[in-house]
Amino acid sequence: MKDSVKIDKDMSIEDVINNYPETQSVFKNYGLECAGCRAALFKNIEEGATIFNINLDALLIAINKVVNGKRSKG
Repeated sequence: MKDSVKIDKDMSIEDVINNYPETQSVFKNYGLECAGCRAALFKNIEEGATIFNINLDALLIAINKVVNGKRSKG
């Protein structure tokens, strides 16, 4: 049985997108358009969510669903 991946609020946006490119659409769906920009180099998920007034818990749930092969509703 494969262990599930856990993406958390302290991970950098860039690292998550580089390691899990399928998450870029989740970031964009939640309004975090800068997910592919230079600012993503320096921001973690929590900082990005705060800047764009995004529900952090919902974003993390959606990202983790996509990373672990489940369909995201976000």
